This record gives sequence, structure tokens and C-alpha cells, in this order.
Amino acid sequence: MYSRDQLAGDFRKLGVAHGDVVMLHASVKAVGEIAGGPDQIHLALKQALTAEGTLMMYASCPGYYDEVGRGHLTADQEKEILDKLPAFDPLTARSQRDNGVLVEFLRTYPGSLVNHHVARFVVWGKHAEYLISEQPWHYPFGFGSPLDRFLELEGKIHLLGCDHDNVTFLHYAEHVVDIPGKRIARYRVPVDENGVRVWRDMEEFDTSDLRAHPNWPDRFFANLVDAFLETKRDRGGASATPRATCCQRANCWISLSRG
Repeated sequence: MYSRDQLAGDFRKLGVAHGDVVMLHASVKAVGEIAGGPDQIHLALKQALTAEGTLMMYASCPGYYDEVGRGHLTADQEKEILDKLPAFDPLTARSQRDNGVLVEFLRTYPGSLVNHHVARFVVWGKHAEYLISEQPWHYPFGFGSPLDRFLELEGKIHLLGCDHDNVTFLHYAEHVVDIPGKRIARYRVPVDENGVRVWRDMEEFDTSDLRAHPNWPDRFFANLVDAFLETKRDRGGASATPRATCCQRANCWISLSRG
């Protein structure tokens, strides 16, 4: 069983420093038993960061909110969603389940903030308001997005026992790197406009399992992450989970994605 202090010490050993801006991906199951429950993971990271630091996680939205029009649902399914799905409420909507339970613990913890977009981030700390101060409705992972400002702040990415194919920051690379032939996903999102539910059109470079480019292989992000960690000789640390990797700066990931 791990305590908050033990986890905070392990985060420091893995490269988390006072005042850092960190984007966390985490598997609570991989960490193991924690005295006080899963909240102690983000509280331990905040302890290592101190009040001068900033924590960021990707929450997204519950199922179906960004799926109408993508082409993977039947006409009957889309009709039912169009009829029944309420407007997206960024302040109360649960995080996407595929992103793990910890982001929902962070989202609902006092002091956390979220942006008002289905491509939703949860933030805490010194630069929280700045990170979510703006987000383009279309292409929400690219220029002018929270990920763009995360890069500007020389943010670090920390992977705690999670699948290496789920590094959200690489969607920024998909959006900003100039590669011909990228897939564009167009879909509709239910939003509240003056108390009325409205289905608003939206588009992005495809962040679904189809991937943004038809030539990219399965688990493309995992391949990039593994290659990056190999170049850094980062084989993880003896922290709460042997699969924890040291914090690495986002600008290095961008350099790798550009080849």
C-alpha cells in the first residue's frame, strides 16, 4: 500500500520538480493499493509540483457527444442520439471512460477547472486559467489550443502505468505538422445556446481509431512514444509502478513526430 508522501517522493525521483507544468496520463489499477484512495495520486503530484506548479489531464466527453456524423454509427443510432442526447454541459458531464478514472477524480476535486468544449481538459494550479483561456471550436487540438499553450509553457508529459498509445499531446502534432492527405473528421455536437439545444457542426483532423492519416499504422502513437523513450533511454522508474516514465518535455515529442 502506498501513501501520498511515498507517491510524491516517487514523482520527484521521476523528474517532477517545483513549478513544473505537467500533463498526466495514469492507470489507477497499475499503481496498486493507495491509502486514502485514487485521489491521493493527483494530490501527491500536486505536492511535488507545489502551488507554483500546474497539472493538466484530458477529460473529453461522455459517449456519443462527438460521434454523430463520423460515419461509424448506423442511421437509426444517429437518429436516436439526435432525438435524445441532451446538450453538452462541460461543468457536469463525466469524463470519457477510456481516459481512465483518475481524470474524473481530478475533474470533481475542489480547485479544478475545465474548458467549455467537448475536447475538454481538466487543469489545476498556477497556469490553469491560462491553459484553458481559449480553444478553437474547429481543430481544437492545434494552434491556439490548451496543448499549444502547454507547449509554450515547456510542459512535461508523465505516463503512469498507462497505454503508450494514449498520449493526447500527439494530437497536437497531428494538427500542426504539415503532412499531405490527412483525414478530416466532420461531426455534430449538441450545445446549449440561450437555453435551447442546438446541434453545432465541428471538424478536426481525425483523432479516432481511424487515425489522422491513412498510411499511419495501428498503435502509431505507441510506436512514436516507444521510439522517443528509447532515444532518451527512459526505461521507467522504481516508483508506484514499474511502468512509470520520467517526465519528458513536450517540445521533444514534437521534434520526434516531425521525424
